[in-house]
Amino acid sequence: MSGSPFALRNWRVRTRLIALIAIPTIVGVIFGGLRVTDSISSAQQYQLISDVGRLVSQLGELSRDLGLERDLAGRFVAANKRATEGQRLKSQQEIVDASVNRTKAVAAETRDSLSDIGRRTLDRIEVRLAQLGSLRTTYTKDQLPPLPTVETYSEIIADLLQVYDELGQGSTDEQLTSTAAALRTIARAEEEASKQRALLMIALVRGRFEEPEFKGFLDAGSRRESERASFNAVSTPAQRQNFDNTVASQKIGRAEFYISRAVLLHNTATPLRRLDNSTSKDVDLWFDSISETVDRLHQVQKSLAEEVATRSADVASGDRQLAAINIGIVVVLLVLVLAITALMAGSLVRPLRRLRSDALKIAGHTLPDLVRQLRNTDIDPDKLRVPPIEINSKDEIGEVARAFDEVHREAVRLAGEESKLRSNVNAMFVNLSRRSQTLVERQITLIDGLEQGEQDEQRLGNLFKLDHLATRMRRNSENLLVLAGQEPPAPLEPAGPARRRRPRLPVGGRELRARRA
Repeated sequence: MSGSPFALRNWRVRTRLIALIAIPTIVGVIFGGLRVTDSISSAQQYQLISDVGRLVSQLGELSRDLGLERDLAGRFVAANKRATEGQRLKSQQEIVDASVNRTKAVAAETRDSLSDIGRRTLDRIEVRLAQLGSLRTTYTKDQLPPLPTVETYSEIIADLLQVYDELGQGSTDEQLTSTAAALRTIARAEEEASKQRALLMIALVRGRFEEPEFKGFLDAGSRRESERASFNAVSTPAQRQNFDNTVASQKIGRAEFYISRAVLLHNTATPLRRLDNSTSKDVDLWFDSISETVDRLHQVQKSLAEEVATRSADVASGDRQLAAINIGIVVVLLVLVLAITALMAGSLVRPLRRLRSDALKIAGHTLPDLVRQLRNTDIDPDKLRVPPIEINSKDEIGEVARAFDEVHREAVRLAGEESKLRSNVNAMFVNLSRRSQTLVERQITLIDGLEQGEQDEQRLGNLFKLDHLATRMRRNSENLLVLAGQEPPAPLEPAGPARRRRPRLPVGGRELRARRA
């Protein structure tokens, strides 16, 4: 029984080769596809990070502009809404409105890049920005104290800064993650410095700190120092060097002196006057000095945002290149496997087909023709040319072909020996037949002579019987010639009266008709 066609032993050689090579190839393609998928997914993730970085950069601009509006609004309210302060505040409000419009446009483009928490935060920011007009109306026309005005603005900015937490999520690049963390610390440090600017301006306009304002001023300074320490912990040496080079100037040093001086005067219950003995314009000097700090911190923030954008673009580009390389490797692997499979299958299948074709040809035509030639001629088997199978390889298929050639030659040799044996047997039969025929002919001649001279009917009848037996013996000899492949000899007619028709002779009361056939 051949069994099921799906049984392994019934598979074609080409099918087995394909199965042998296809399994590891498929595994390799699957793993290559997974790497390509991971690279593409990573590139998409870093593209999302780049989009979030663009949104964060715009939110940083809005936070700075909105912080300045907050600080000017606090000064405006503390100064009893003087017209000069109001004009400056109005100009800043126009800048904020333009920044809000830009932020909304960027948010609409990058909204899908945020997580669910980020989108909810963005929704809350849009609501707060929509309420910005009512806030301005409230502190402009109503009697809203300076500190609540500052705190309301600070709540909006705090929501803006929450979006910074979205930056770097899903990243596996340590440099990008640390830079995003450094960016968050600088943004919050900038916000705390801006708060200090607002609270100390309110105190300088009034001439003293209210206790909640002083507490908020100290808390802002403490959080600012904490953010600076966090920045030093997560930033690189190059980023720390850039910070030290940027956030350093005479005005920044003067602002730090004013902070220490204000705390000292408040703790000694001294009115906040003459922070700097060289001038009486404490408010303007403080605003100018601390604004330098805020601007320099914002400059550091922008440089970090640019680093995030550059790094995310580089990593995304690298992942896309890696995906392209992996795709190329997979394609080359497939082409190489197909080429090797075709080459190996051809190197096996073609000799096997040649072996099968030549074997069938030998079995059906070549060998029978050689056997027939050996039977019909007296040619020596050793002189017959046995054509070999045209496979010259030294592998197992070539060895099978050579073994089949040996079988072919052995079959021809055996056929030659059989032909020789048959020829010898035929010659023996011919020799025996010729010798028997000679003796029988002599015997018949002798019997004929005896018949002609015999007058006794009984003896003559026995001689006739003997003649009949001799005739049958002659026929047996002729049959041996036929078995030996010889033509039987033509019957010989007698020259004299010995072959005449014998008369009817009575034998034992009956007539005996004897005739030699």
